[in-house]
Amino acid sequence: MKKLIEYLPFHFLICIISGITIQFYTNLWARNLILIVCLMLLMLCLLYIFKRNGNRKTFTVVSMILFILIGISTTFINNPKNYANHYQYNSSKKKGTTLHINKILKSSRYYHKFVAQVVQINSRKTIGNILVNLKKDSTSTLLKVGNQIYITKKFKNLTSPLNPYQFNYKDYLAKQYIYQQIVINQEDYKKFKKGIISIYSLSSKLRNRILSSLKKYSFTKDQLSVINALLLGQRQDISKNILNSYVKAGAIHILAISGLHIGIILLILSYLLTPIEKLKHGSYIKTALIIILLWAFAFVAGLSASVVRAVTMFCFIAVGESFKKKKVVEYSLISSMFFLLLIKPLFLFDVGFQLSYLAVFGIIWIQPLLYKLWSPKLWLFNKLWKLITISLAAQAGILPISLYYFHQFPGLFILSNLLIIPFLGGILIGGILIIILALSKALPNLLANIYGSIISLMNKYVNWISNQESFLFHEISMSFYEMITWYFIIISVYQLSIHKKTKQLLFLLFSIVLLQTSLLYNKIDREYKQEIIVFHKTKENLLGYRNGKLFKLLQYGDTLKTYNNNVIKAYRINENIKSNFPPKIGNIIRYNSDTILIIDSLGIYDLALKKPIIILQHSPKINLNRLIETLEPKQIIADGSNYKSSLNRWKATCKKQKTPFHQTRQNGAFIIK
Repeated sequence: MKKLIEYLPFHFLICIISGITIQFYTNLWARNLILIVCLMLLMLCLLYIFKRNGNRKTFTVVSMILFILIGISTTFINNPKNYANHYQYNSSKKKGTTLHINKILKSSRYYHKFVAQVVQINSRKTIGNILVNLKKDSTSTLLKVGNQIYITKKFKNLTSPLNPYQFNYKDYLAKQYIYQQIVINQEDYKKFKKGIISIYSLSSKLRNRILSSLKKYSFTKDQLSVINALLLGQRQDISKNILNSYVKAGAIHILAISGLHIGIILLILSYLLTPIEKLKHGSYIKTALIIILLWAFAFVAGLSASVVRAVTMFCFIAVGESFKKKKVVEYSLISSMFFLLLIKPLFLFDVGFQLSYLAVFGIIWIQPLLYKLWSPKLWLFNKLWKLITISLAAQAGILPISLYYFHQFPGLFILSNLLIIPFLGGILIGGILIIILALSKALPNLLANIYGSIISLMNKYVNWISNQESFLFHEISMSFYEMITWYFIIISVYQLSIHKKTKQLLFLLFSIVLLQTSLLYNKIDREYKQEIIVFHKTKENLLGYRNGKLFKLLQYGDTLKTYNNNVIKAYRINENIKSNFPPKIGNIIRYNSDTILIIDSLGIYDLALKKPIIILQHSPKINLNRLIETLEPKQIIADGSNYKSSLNRWKATCKKQKTPFHQTRQNGAFIIK
């Protein structure tokens, strides 16, 4: 690790990451591009002057500032909103819009979802992407990558999450430069006869042709969906049950083309092309062929972000390996990260990007230490032990961040990896062979049946592991600061095991103190926190009371009386508390110095109350003007159980009466401290 820290691109990488983070969260640079280019040219001139004068310290500081500016500038350049021809700046007098479908997303219960580029508004060329939601019905025809459609409907802003700790889909799409969406029916758009030809549309056509060829054989729906994910990088058709099985078994990485698949393909290609090394410049020819073949696989797999990242990473490793030097994998990883973030800066916030690199760093640093703990003499035991240590090392690299994002840990992940990964290379090569034979109409039914049976066997094995619920540790709460301190501990333990010095021991002890401080702070905050929350749930009422470590549901609909309700579960896990469902309370709650009055569909309330906080549920038929004049409420809250017409009427009345009004349908959950 010491040599890695001394590796110059590592310093540049840290500075670029700092610049990307600063620009994304603060939008520090909101001016035009020319100014920032001029500023960087000035920095280069200063670097030249300091270099000639031999002022090393100042040269280092200015170099770091320059690469921070590069991080800021690449984030600015990649954001289409920073250009005058972005569609949002050209839609005030919008009549007609032309969209180009460039990505198919996983469908929801009610919509087919796509990412589309806004290529033209009226007669003006534009840039920028939006989310397209096509309503599912018997007449809807699924759009394809490369299709162009014409619409006249207005775009809508993406909505923020309406409850605490709910998945922020708006933020997730913003990190892909998608800020708005549109909901359409079949009759809302016209499809052009001729679409746009791009590398993505060509890739999509090839995948569709492959799928059409495979469907002619006796593959089941589940077999075909897994083959589609394993070899073509498309997980949209995988059933929810199979997906959950792989998640619980700790084998979800098998279904997503990532570093694991590309790494295995790299090893196989490297072995098969070894004879080329005997030729003059054979090593370079071999590396060039590997890179070409890896990118050909990426093209077939749809050139998705995860595939592009993995192929780029292993292309750098392949090039590094051709030089046959020590520490080449670490240097190649740093160089590939630097290159990727320079081209696509918001990859930094992609969970897949973070997991991929942390897993690989875990393998190259921690696996050798684990492997030294035991040296089995038998070949089979040696290979099994190596595979176990690789799985443990990868898991150590990603465990803190996995708990932070997903709050669960599959205890039997070793069993999943132990039996599937050794055969994954054969499954991938066999799958490629199946595809080639199917396309050439030369695939024997027997071979197709055998391959389908192997996929089914893998699914059954994963399903069996996922059903061992006692080994699945879930609802594990971890804050961002706890995650960071755990990584400090992992790094310090690694350093201490390599260099048994006082400095490393002190770093480990300091990391442990940081973790204890973080845990203590969270514990104190958890124990003394009190609040009443009016959650949002469509067509339901959901009211909870938080007192320290315990959360009680005071009001809830009949369909919500479940421990695993998503709204309550997200709050419970992230706050690291327990929840229960006591008997429902009455319509008046005394909380600190406030009186909370709940008015339901009956519309009955106590006229003697003064300045209460009012919660309206199930669209009560009341005269709100009279209620405001009589009770003089401090705040009126309308939850998700009310009709939209009632909400609009109440909002207008409260505005007229100058009474604070909050509707959870629009403003999200309301927290009473």
